[in-house]
Amino acid sequence: MRKSLLLFLCCTAASLVLPVRAVAQSFAHAGEYISFIGAQHHEITKDMMSYTSAVAHGKSARKIENRRKEMLQTVTDARRKIASLPPYQGDKSLRDSTARFLLAYYHILNDDYGKIVNLEEVAEQSYDAMEAYLLAQELAGTKIDEAGNRLDQTQKAFAATHKVTLVESSDEVSKKFAQAAKVNEYHRVVYLLFFKSYKQEMYLMDAVDKKNINAVEQNKNTLQKYAEENIKKLSAIPAFNGDRSLVSVCRQIQDFYKSESSKITVLTNFYLKEENFQKIKQAFEAKREKDRTQADVDGYNNALKELNKAINEFNSTNKQLNEARKETIESWNKASQQFLDKHVPKYKA
Repeated sequence: MRKSLLLFLCCTAASLVLPVRAVAQSFAHAGEYISFIGAQHHEITKDMMSYTSAVAHGKSARKIENRRKEMLQTVTDARRKIASLPPYQGDKSLRDSTARFLLAYYHILNDDYGKIVNLEEVAEQSYDAMEAYLLAQELAGTKIDEAGNRLDQTQKAFAATHKVTLVESSDEVSKKFAQAAKVNEYHRVVYLLFFKSYKQEMYLMDAVDKKNINAVEQNKNTLQKYAEENIKKLSAIPAFNGDRSLVSVCRQIQDFYKSESSKITVLTNFYLKEENFQKIKQAFEAKREKDRTQADVDGYNNALKELNKAINEFNSTNKQLNEARKETIESWNKASQQFLDKHVPKYKA
C-alpha cells in the first residue's frame, strides 16, 4: 500500500543557465549576479527531484528521512551564500527575496515535511487520516509554489531594472519536476477513490469477523454506495498521457466491492442459521430423551440440515471473496507502482 504514496514538492525552477561563479564577491554585470543566485536554487531543485524520484519508485518518506535532513543542510548552505552577497549596485531586492524563499523552503522541509513523515505512520488507519496525509503533501507543494512565484516576480523586476534579458529555458531537472507534479496530482485523485472503498471494506470485514449482523448490514450498504459513487467519478477521469491503467484497475476494484456487497448476505445467513441451531440444540438437549417428541427431532434435524447447507455456502463464498479480494489488491498495488515507474522520471542527484 505504502509504495503507492508519492511525496512531492512542486519547486519553481528559475531559468538561470549561466555558469556558477566560484566566489560570491563582485559581479561584472547583473546577469552574473542573477546566475549565481539561480545556481544555488538549481542545486536544491536537483536534490528535491532526487527525493521525489526515490519515493515515487518505492521508498517511503521514513526510509529516506536522511535525504530530507541532507536537503535541510543544502538549503541552509545556499541561504548563507545568498545572504553573504553584497547588494548589486545598491539593489538588494533579489538577494533578500531569494534568502526569504530559501528560509521558507527550509521551514517547509523541516516543519511541513516533518509532519508528513509522521502522518505517513498513521495514514492507513482511516480515510480521514489518509486524506490529511495527502493534503499535507499538497499544501507543502502549494507553499513552495507560492514562494517560488514571489521570487520569480522579484527576479523579473530586478532583471528589468538592470537591463538584463531573461531567457526562459527548461532544463532536464525542471522538465522532470514538472512531469512528476502532473503524475502526483493525477495519482492522488485516483488513490483517494481507491482508499475510500478499500478502508470501508475493512470495516465491513471487521463486522463480519465479529458476527455483528447490524454492523455488517450498515457497512455493506455504505461500501456499495461508495463503490457506485467512485465508478461515476472514475468515468469522468481522463487517461494520463493515453494511459488509463490506474483508472481501469480502480474501476475493477469498485466492481468487486459492489459484487461483494451483494454476496455478503451469504456470510450473515450462516451466522443466523448457526445462532438458530444453537438455540434449538440447547432446547433439544435440555429435554430427556424419553420426553423428546417427533416434532423436536424433526426440528433439530431440519435446523442441522440448514446449518450444514449454510456452512457449505459460507465456505464457498468466503473462499471466492478472499481470492478475489487478494487479486484485486495485488492488481492495484502492481498497477499503481507501474504507473509511477512509467510516468515519474527517475533521477539521482
